Amino acid sequence: MATKQACEAALLQLAERLDGIPDAQKRRHSVDRTISCHLSDLRTTYSGRLCDGSLCDVRETVLPDAQIRLTVSSDDLVAVTEGTLSFGTAWTSGRLRIEASMLDMLRLRAAL
Repeated sequence: MATKQACEAALLQLAERLDGIPDAQKRRHSVDRTISCHLSDLRTTYSGRLCDGSLCDVRETVLPDAQIRLTVSSDDLVAVTEGTLSFGTAWTSGRLRIEASMLDMLRLRAAL
């Protein structure tokens, strides 16, 4: 099981990766949504916003009405952000659960 610190670092890495996407691609997949990521094994939730193609305002808090809700284990979160587990594989195998509109899921997958 990954630590909270490793998960926070993974979320920061994800935010940096999203910031590194070329502006033209950001605009194409850009969506302003609230997002939460529940780490099932740590029983912790981080929430923030997707804004102009960037992940911002991430903090440890529950946002029950988030427009995009992810549930994943701490190890799988770290693996997805490190690239050792693909987003698509995690999603289709049930290791990453997403509650969002189909369009939001496809945009999220394209961005990651």
